[in-house]
Amino acid sequence: MCKAIAKNEILSKKILTEAKGYLDIGFTHSLNPFSGCAFACKYCYVREMPIQRFKGIPWGEWVDVKTNAVENYRKEMMNLRRKNKTVNLFMSSATDPYQPMEREAQLTRGILEEMLEHPPDLLQIQTRGPLITRDIDLLVKLKERCELLVSMTIETDREDMKRMFAPAAPGIKLRMKALKQVHEAGIFTQAAISPVLPFTPDFPKLLDGLVDRIWIDTLSIGDGAMGKRSARLGMPQLFEEHDVSKWYSKDLHLSVEKYFKKFFPSEMIHVSKQEAFPI
Repeated sequence: MCKAIAKNEILSKKILTEAKGYLDIGFTHSLNPFSGCAFACKYCYVREMPIQRFKGIPWGEWVDVKTNAVENYRKEMMNLRRKNKTVNLFMSSATDPYQPMEREAQLTRGILEEMLEHPPDLLQIQTRGPLITRDIDLLVKLKERCELLVSMTIETDREDMKRMFAPAAPGIKLRMKALKQVHEAGIFTQAAISPVLPFTPDFPKLLDGLVDRIWIDTLSIGDGAMGKRSARLGMPQLFEEHDVSKWYSKDLHLSVEKYFKKFFPSEMIHVSKQEAFPI
């Protein structure tokens, strides 16, 4: 049974946030149409950030809808362009732009429509929501206006692992199907194995033909605190409880990278750098 989601409509002061920490790899800003996320992944590092720690409502049970997101985007982009600033956007760093609330709110779609008039220089959309296929029409137009990358989080090819760590998130097969549709539309696609969860030997074969790039990230290097947030969230115990502790090793990214390079050219495989930001 699905939990009720507390929806709250808010007016945000800004929609673009200057990039820092792990986003400081070419991105200038992050863009989060919502606060909170109904997908409620157990490993999500946002659970350990102030926005959640002082919320008073469990992660996954609330979503703030930034009703003025489109207007803010327009104003902030015009201001940045007047200053001749480069704008490389990561959408989204602390929520999912295609979580269920987007069907009703259509904030992400509205922002994409505005981007056709005021495009960034680069846009990476990070999601685990198959709903992104609804906006392929806009994405096809937008890729002619800016550098565009659609990154779908696919942590594993095992549905049992998905249910264990992210029971409210969309199924793996649904995500792969959506990624294939985006890829076939001529849009640059990435599979984000983030974080790496136990997978079968056939995982790389399932991604073949769906992606232009593969991004590897783990709970030890990808939570923004060198694994400390993941530890506080009880991830070591959860892995141990399900007898998969070997998948929680500090150097897991190295073995996963080596394995995927057996199936894909080296230039297609990228590994998250270990980068801490204030906790």
